[in-house]
Parts: sequence; C-alpha cells; structure tokens
Amino acid sequence: MILAFDTYYFGDQAKTVCLAFETWAATEAAMVYSETLVGIANYVPGQFYKRELPCILSLLQQIDITNVKAIVVDGYVYLNDEHAPGLGRHLYDAVQRKIPIIGVAKSNFATLNKSKLLLLRGSSINPLYITSVGIDLQTAGQYIAAMTGLYRIPTLLKALDRETKTV
Repeated sequence: MILAFDTYYFGDQAKTVCLAFETWAATEAAMVYSETLVGIANYVPGQFYKRELPCILSLLQQIDITNVKAIVVDGYVYLNDEHAPGLGRHLYDAVQRKIPIIGVAKSNFATLNKSKLLLLRGSSINPLYITSVGIDLQTAGQYIAAMTGLYRIPTLLKALDRETKTV
C-alpha cells in the first residue's frame, strides 16, 4: 500500500485527506481517509511541519500502516543541502524511520539544490520538485513519474488536492 497525504487550511481548521493505493500506476484510490481538526496553529515561515505534521499524524492513527511501502507528502523532505528537516523528514522520524517518505512540491525551494530532483511530466515546462528519505531520490522520482496521468500533477495527487478542498 502507498499513502498520499494533503491538508487544506481554512480559518483555524485543517482538513487532512489520505489516499491509499496499491501501486504507483493505480488509477484510483483503494481507500480514502479524512479528518478535520480545529484549533490549528498559524503558519510560521520555515516551520511548516509544526502546522501540518500533527494533522498527518492524527489521521495516520486511523490507518493500518503494517504494509505501507511509502508515504507521499505535499512538500519537502529537506529544507536545504545540509538536510535541515522539512515536513517529510519529521514524518519519517515520527514513523520510526520504517516507511520511506517522498516529498512532491509544486514550487521551488531555493535553499535546496543538491537533494532534490526536478521531474517534468506530460508536456509541462514546470517541474515537480521531488525529495525523499528512506528511499533513493532517483527511485522516488521514477515512482512519481510512473503515476497515472498525462499532466504535470499525477491523477491521484490531483484528486487528493480536490478532496481536501471539499469542505
């Protein structure tokens, strides 16, 4: 099983959704998990994980992670080339470094140059920015490249984004 998480913020609330799918080439989710939390802290620049990680960990408690092969997050694993931890690295530590984490970001993070892979999908001229921990970066990029969809954002990740915004 592969899990992909995303969170949407509105007011002091956050809706976190997880799509579970069997293979990287899956066309639909096998399961959808969702949770809305109240009393979410404001965003602090450089400390995004403090806002989103509690949401992911709360929803993760509802999921049997015994056979999870990887977790995909909307964001970065590392914040710079010295490996300052981002959301993905903090999540990796929270799952006791047992499940590889792949970060998929839509915008560039300028302080990170070496530890990210730029992935062009479809006919897009704008890359996705891939980071990873617990799995080789090239392999992580191949997995995201193999996801179904003709466009920049894989179909399941686009569906995940839409689902988070359904409040």
